[in-house]
This record gives sequence, structure tokens and C-alpha cells, in this order.
Amino acid sequence: METRSLVGSGVQLSVLGQGTWQISARGAAADEAIEALRRGIELGMTHIDTAEMYGNGDAEKLVGRLLRDGGVRRDQVILASKVLPQNASYGGTLEACDRSLRRLGTDVLDLYMLHWPGSHPIAETMRALEKLVDDGRVRALGVSNFDVEELEAARGALRHHPLAFNQVLYHLQERSIELNLIPHCEKHGILVVGYSPFGQDRFPTGPKLRVLEEIGKSQEKTARQVALNFLTRKPITVSIPKSQKQGHTEENSGGAGWRLDDDEVQAIDRAFPLRVRRELPML
Repeated sequence: METRSLVGSGVQLSVLGQGTWQISARGAAADEAIEALRRGIELGMTHIDTAEMYGNGDAEKLVGRLLRDGGVRRDQVILASKVLPQNASYGGTLEACDRSLRRLGTDVLDLYMLHWPGSHPIAETMRALEKLVDDGRVRALGVSNFDVEELEAARGALRHHPLAFNQVLYHLQERSIELNLIPHCEKHGILVVGYSPFGQDRFPTGPKLRVLEEIGKSQEKTARQVALNFLTRKPITVSIPKSQKQGHTEENSGGAGWRLDDDEVQAIDRAFPLRVRRELPML
């Protein structure tokens, strides 16, 4: 699996990782989810994304169980988590990170971020994130659901560590970040982590789906693999599809390791035109 470097940290993110938002974290379905995550790691999808918000901490506990009982070593994965905006005061961010570390059963997070802009001053949150990096509890700091202006405020508040990444909504029917946000991140070396690459049950149908299927036939790939490849075609982008089943995880992994040609990229561009948004879309 190809990887992307996070500036200033030495962290390498797999082009395709694994999300845990709305993952089943209890009962037999949790066992199924753990098997799917473990299979993804075997296939090189080592970036595991979670958050204190997901299931009120249950998703972090699930990932902790994967590391404790699932036959996966801590050094085999890149762990990411998030602090909720309401918790993101200086002290609140430090406390939230400690809670996440306990649920995950680890001493360090590879990536830690503010989940979306909130009411606490961004300077407080960034100062806390830098403190966590200084203390060795976090390796790379970033944000999620930040538009250009908000990114600049966060970057301006940092003193001695770079803003390494921005996690945002990005799927074929929501490509507006390509207009301004991705170019801005390219300029400043900020990795773009795309979430919900299949659009939360809004995967294309009809003629749009047929475009992906036709490209897939020529590449011996599925429509979903074509979509993932398109969304990670730039050196600044990675994606974190969520899967509850091993078979879906295996399909997702096939979205990397090959390239769409120029004609195929143009065909997808025509089928899924860019739309201007006044505000950054998010789920």
C-alpha cells in the first residue's frame, strides 16, 4: 500500500485507511468489525481513524480491543483520534486526549485533531495540541472540517509544530474541496484526509454508476475501487472508507496500487462535475 508523509512528524499514512464512524462496537457485530479492521491492516490499510464522539467512546474501545486481543501490534497501525469542540479548551483538550489514550490502550496517538471549529479560541486548542506533541503523547497534530480561513487561523496560532493534516468530507458527488481547499493544502503541505468516500449511502446510481463500471471493466476493478482511486489521485490526498465486513475491506483495498489514465479521469470529471459551495460541507 502506497503511503503519504505528514510534514514535520515522520508519520506515514496509508493512501487508504479505515474509518470507524458508525461502526458496530458491541456484540457479534463488534467481532465482525474487528475482523474487518484486522484484515485491512493485513492489506496495508494501517491508518485507523476514530474519535471520542464515535459511539461516546465505544469506537475507541473497539480499536483498543483490536490492539489488546486482536493479534495486532501497536507498531503495525497509525492511530488517529479527535477532540470534540466543546472539550477543546486548553485543559479540556489535554484531558480529552488522555481519555482517548486510555480507551485505546496506548501511550501515544499518531494523529490528534480538533473535530470541527467550535467556541473555544483556536489558539487555546492549538497550544494544547502542541503541548501534547511536546510531551510525546501525540506525533502529528491537525484539524477536521476546516475551510481555508479556519485553517489559516489554526496555522497562525501554532508556534513550533506544523499543521499536518485536515480531515474533510470528500466523495464523488461532493468535490467542492477541489476548488480552493485542496490547492491551499497543497501550497502549505497539509495532507487532506477524505472521509465518507462513498457518500454515506449516496453512492452513485444510474448513468453515473455506469461510467465507473465501464472504467472498472478496463482496469479490472469495481466501481467503488475506481471511486477510491480517483479520490486519492493527488499526492496530497488519502481516504478512510469504513467497512463492517472483511469482504468490503478487501474490495476497498483494491482502490490503491494502480492509476487511472487521463481519459478516465476526464470521464469521471464529466460525470461528477464540481459544484461551488458557500460553506465547507460536512457530516
